[in-house]
Amino acid sequence: MRELLYRRLSARSFLKSRLHPTMLVLALMLVGSGTHAQTVAALPSRSRPAATKSDVITPVPGWTRLCRQKPEQCTVDPSEPATITLTPQAWQTITRVNRQVNAAIQPMTDREHWGVADHWDLAEDGYGDCEDYQLVKRQRLVAAGIPRRALRLTAVIDEDSAPHAVMMVRTDRGDFILDNKRNAVLPWRKTGYIYLQREGGTGLNWVSLGGAISSLVATAGR
Repeated sequence: MRELLYRRLSARSFLKSRLHPTMLVLALMLVGSGTHAQTVAALPSRSRPAATKSDVITPVPGWTRLCRQKPEQCTVDPSEPATITLTPQAWQTITRVNRQVNAAIQPMTDREHWGVADHWDLAEDGYGDCEDYQLVKRQRLVAAGIPRRALRLTAVIDEDSAPHAVMMVRTDRGDFILDNKRNAVLPWRKTGYIYLQREGGTGLNWVSLGGAISSLVATAGR
């Protein structure tokens, strides 16, 4: 994931968007040990604007292979809503699944795990890298009743200037990010990441996010 995303996404997106390297995020300040966990009683404030999309873009090869091998992972019902109403129950489900999957999977690169540069799967043996965490989260959220169409795999550049995959949940309060690097679910603009592209509304093609830059933040509840 990291090797192929870096070659195919970061370089091309930076060139197209004319981002200067000094605009890369330097560090993501993480504080706290989870004592301020997000709960059903603490719905987030509305986050505007949403992460905008632009041109359709070819997804990374790992996604294409996943769709070929497990087409159900890339199937989207267009009659489903593209965003969800973020009720207290939905927020509780989203934050709980993010924490549970982060704790359940042990990090391992695709090279170590599979002997290849990029392999997307559901971490069935308990090991995986960033995109595998997000696929498992999406599977559990869909099983809990969250519409699949509102859950978008997203490619970013992280605080180490490296390619990274997260999951974007599109809601009426804005777009929020589930991440294997932290337990807190944050508005997309407060992750410290640079946004390259995300899964589109059909599940097959992805759309460019144009290198949108989010703010550097310190978060409790890591």
